[in-house]
Amino acid sequence: MDTANLSREETAARSAAVSVRSIRVELDLTGAPERARSGFPTVTTLEFGATQDTTWLDFIGESVDRVIVNGAEQEVAYDGARIALQGLAEENVVRIEAVGSYSRSGEGLHRFHDPVDEHTYLYTQYEPADSRRVMACFEQPDMKAAYTFVIDAPAGWEVLSNQQASKVDAGVGVQRVEFAPTLPISSYITAVAAGPYQRVAGEWSRDDQHIALGVLVRRSLAQHLESDEILEVTRQGLDFFTDAFAYPYPWGKYDQIFVPEYNLGAMENPGLVTFTEAYLSRGAATDAQRAARANTILHEMAHMWFGDLVTMKWWDDLWLKESFADYMGSHASAVATRFHDAWVKFAANRKAWAYQQDQLPTTHPIVADITDLEAAKLNFDGITYAKGAAVLKQLVAFVGDEAFFEGARRYFAQNAFGNTTLDDFLVELSAVSGRDMTEWSQAWLQTTGLSTIRLEKDEEGRSALVQSDPRPHRLRIGLYDRVDGRVVRRDQISLDIVDERTSLELPDADLVLLNDDDLTYAKVRLDEASLTTVEQSLSSIEDPLARAVVWSSLWNATRDGELSATRYTSIVRAHAPGETNIGLLVGILANTLFSIRHYVSTTRRQEEQRAWVETAWTALQASDAGSDAQLSWARALATASAFDDVRADDVRALLDGQVPEGLVIDPDLRWQLLTALVTTGHAGADEVAAEQERDDTGSGRTAARRALASRPEASVRAGAWDRAWNDTSLSNDHLDAEIGGFRAGGRRDLIAGFDEEYFARIRDAWATRSIELAQRLVVGLFPASSDLTLVDAWIAENESVPAALRRIVVEQRDHLARDLRVQASQD
Repeated sequence: MDTANLSREETAARSAAVSVRSIRVELDLTGAPERARSGFPTVTTLEFGATQDTTWLDFIGESVDRVIVNGAEQEVAYDGARIALQGLAEENVVRIEAVGSYSRSGEGLHRFHDPVDEHTYLYTQYEPADSRRVMACFEQPDMKAAYTFVIDAPAGWEVLSNQQASKVDAGVGVQRVEFAPTLPISSYITAVAAGPYQRVAGEWSRDDQHIALGVLVRRSLAQHLESDEILEVTRQGLDFFTDAFAYPYPWGKYDQIFVPEYNLGAMENPGLVTFTEAYLSRGAATDAQRAARANTILHEMAHMWFGDLVTMKWWDDLWLKESFADYMGSHASAVATRFHDAWVKFAANRKAWAYQQDQLPTTHPIVADITDLEAAKLNFDGITYAKGAAVLKQLVAFVGDEAFFEGARRYFAQNAFGNTTLDDFLVELSAVSGRDMTEWSQAWLQTTGLSTIRLEKDEEGRSALVQSDPRPHRLRIGLYDRVDGRVVRRDQISLDIVDERTSLELPDADLVLLNDDDLTYAKVRLDEASLTTVEQSLSSIEDPLARAVVWSSLWNATRDGELSATRYTSIVRAHAPGETNIGLLVGILANTLFSIRHYVSTTRRQEEQRAWVETAWTALQASDAGSDAQLSWARALATASAFDDVRADDVRALLDGQVPEGLVIDPDLRWQLLTALVTTGHAGADEVAAEQERDDTGSGRTAARRALASRPEASVRAGAWDRAWNDTSLSNDHLDAEIGGFRAGGRRDLIAGFDEEYFARIRDAWATRSIELAQRLVVGLFPASSDLTLVDAWIAENESVPAALRRIVVEQRDHLARDLRVQASQD
């Protein structure tokens, strides 16, 4: 039995029998700069009540050295994941002395040595269940406690946790920092960071409340921090949420720290929010990148209430925090910051994630059935985030903004510092809206799949809306006409639909846009007349949200094989160069390359690939100097040029400094351009080494590793394959680099020979690697075979594998099946 994979039933039994009072965690991180030192001493003291004489604590580390229960030492009973406790009384004090492991996978306490200045940086990342890699704990969200952290660290380091430091003792070359106890929180949102981070301080004030703000980053990246904008968005968010939720920010301070080799976008640790350094540009950045960062800042801030103040009882109700935070990230961006078009990008890009996930055979309701921690890990997905947020947008269309926010206010007031389920939220929403929300919940939160809505006309010209997989929708239909070279909305019809077929009176229009304003969650199709208008005039549609709905419709129809991939790419070539919304443009560029690689038939792919490189080159030359579009097209050119070398000389010229006026070729874009040349055989190891010497940073070394693994030689790809599976010293980012190099350029001729070996390896990898790294291997190296024979055989022969592994393989099989099915439909 895998005792690390906690189940819902056993954790529910534990929380029924154990009541946690307080937890004190002492960590000795003074040895972190020593590369040879793999672990750190960790001492946890837990005070709790119990109604039975046995239980267990969760811990994953190098060793458990002492277990002391109520002053008496017990024999250590530790199986690598659980520490057994015996002889418990009604009230208990348990002390665990252990050694944790520094992480290279981004799980637990991650350690990073910066090659720029040789400084060492530490940070923690836990969700859903990795705090047990740092401290002995009750690793489940419904066992909240007040945590006190005490950290020994090298002198001169910034040492951070959820609360402010209450006491600092300086020694010779070391310091001990004791933090004030937290308010009651779950283990997965406790946090520690330590290292010579550079801090920019600020403050937010409202009436008598004064919150210290901090933004931190590695010293070698400090010049790229953009702290003024980050602090501005933070203050705007605190203003907005304080008013919207009518509950003062409860966590005392608000530090935000950007950390290396991070697995997520960000994490909502109260008082110490962690972010990936990918949100910091090392030179050039588009407004879409800054909008995404602002959205994430606000998403995590919403969690200070949804998730931290009120926490789901178990991971079944993960949506109670993630769907709300995803909704609030866009909503608060649109109403409280300069990024007023947040719902535009949500409509075209974020919802695409949900639509894709919801069409997989493994899709699940928003309120999911999460039986164990491995299942929880995989449910941080497009359903829990993006579909949940889209459904909440539909809910707001039904009940209105005021009822929605008043329901949230009552929810916080009623359940502060507690744990909840779906019913707790529905009770408050029903009370303020005057509606029984049970039916809505059943239709949207407890079902799977999505509707496809299209307009049909009978022989007599009568119109009807037809939806597959019927459910209740409140939506709008936009009627658009071409006027003086523009496409403008003439009229809009609002209606509710429930049944499979809804008749309606609909005047003629050049473009009939279903789900205008993007209120509901559904795929919508364009009728043939509207599609013709779009082909001719998409970039002339004035409203960016309307264009977002159109682009989304085109992409979904292409993925489903209803719109030919080449027709889609022709629309893109005609209208993407004229797309003025940078958030939309970035998504369109990514989708186009994906469609060429996955949906265009093999007989047309080379032609389409080359046409796309030429489109990117032409659009780059035509873009306004220094514009976001110019930078986006340069990146698109670099990415596309890894698959076709028609512009190799021009790519080389860009690297050599022959650039269009206004274009900034920053280190990351240089690596993209060079890697494209390496992948197509126009550059080699010497040039990679020279570029690494020019950019000898953490990012530069990772990019160099990927570039070297991208060389179009069978032996090179075999080496990348071997390192990915067998080199357990690789960090998470370095593993990604090896995988990316192995697959670079879509060179199946170099890697198809590994297809069978993949299926022989994945079961062992899942058993021996952490779930984060195993997932990267299983997803990243899944073979893009020309048929389903190998994957179907593995699925048939491996019914007993862990459910999480089986789910990933089934999903990858479905992606491959869709690719093959859509490609076949092109012919």
